[in-house]
Amino acid sequence: MTLTVNLPAADGSVEEYRLVGTPIERPSRPPVFNRIAYAAAHVVSDPKAETDPWDRPAIDWDATIAFRRHLWSLGFRIAEAMDTSQRGMGLDWAGAQELIGRSLAEARHIEGADLACGAGTDHLPAADARSLDDIIKAYETQIEFVEKNGGRAIMMASRALARVAKSADDYGKVYGRILSQAKDKVVLHWLGDMFDPNLRGYWGSQQFEPALECVLSIIAENKSKMEGIKISLLDNEKEVRLRNNLPVGVLCFTGDDFNYAELIEGDGKRYSHALLGIFDAVAPSASKALALLADGDISKFRSVIEPTVPLSRKIFEAPTQYYKAGVVFLAWLNGHQSHFSMPAGLQSARGILHYADIFRLADKANVLDRPELAARRMTSLASVYGMG
Repeated sequence: MTLTVNLPAADGSVEEYRLVGTPIERPSRPPVFNRIAYAAAHVVSDPKAETDPWDRPAIDWDATIAFRRHLWSLGFRIAEAMDTSQRGMGLDWAGAQELIGRSLAEARHIEGADLACGAGTDHLPAADARSLDDIIKAYETQIEFVEKNGGRAIMMASRALARVAKSADDYGKVYGRILSQAKDKVVLHWLGDMFDPNLRGYWGSQQFEPALECVLSIIAENKSKMEGIKISLLDNEKEVRLRNNLPVGVLCFTGDDFNYAELIEGDGKRYSHALLGIFDAVAPSASKALALLADGDISKFRSVIEPTVPLSRKIFEAPTQYYKAGVVFLAWLNGHQSHFSMPAGLQSARGILHYADIFRLADKANVLDRPELAARRMTSLASVYGMG
């Protein structure tokens, strides 16, 4: 049966779209990859319990944890309580603590389940930070919580540090102190200002070269405490520059949701591992592609992963910080949650033309796991916008 959906077009018309995709089959057991692959996971809101979604969003914990089981079943590690979970854009530190605690507890009951948890300074409003010591204490609070609950930390970029730091040396002081105290190896997080404008000038400069010099210096001085660094600049050349200069044993994790396919494949000498928000949205495709890569089938790896790239570029288009809406939209279309609502009402950050484009690209990339359900839900959403 051919499925069709009436979708809005950029010229103001409504067109009939015929679905063409084929769902990706699920593995019988979690596959083994030859790249470390973290999927940064979203949280599911609970609209029935929300009375103040901007300031006190309610979380559907059962659906949120179920989605983590979905990712683990596909072979992924989880990057928990990160940007994709709306840290600082709907999920505060109190909510992040509960999310981290619940995910770590769930992982103990699932064979092979692995995760690392975002630790930052978001409980300290940037405007209230007065000194580097304030920021160090804030990082210590969050990393101590993660470690106390048996987790490993991803040291998230800090809005407060970006505001207070005056030089690269200030970054060296803060990161050196925190890394020296860490119990386990840590993943650093280089998040570009396209994801968060408050991070402009991170590592002490708005220019790439001095920022790279700063971060490489921090890594060199603390490499025994580092699993690696995630870089999210949406620029493959900059990532390759970083990757080629990392010390042996320190891994590069791509956070480039525009160029991840080629960066994960590598150049024949070096490659990137992955820590990606898009893997939340395209998990079955990414899992299949990574399994093919591990089997040495580069051609089939490309045939599965490359169609997801145009979809990812649409989801992460400017203003990039609103990409979470596209991720949750696909989780709703694919039946991982019963509604399309988000903490802080963030689903309103994108318009119906954006969601219609995501629908088309997801179908063409074979990302719609349940096409009939997706078509019904897309039709329902379009009707809200007067296109019924």
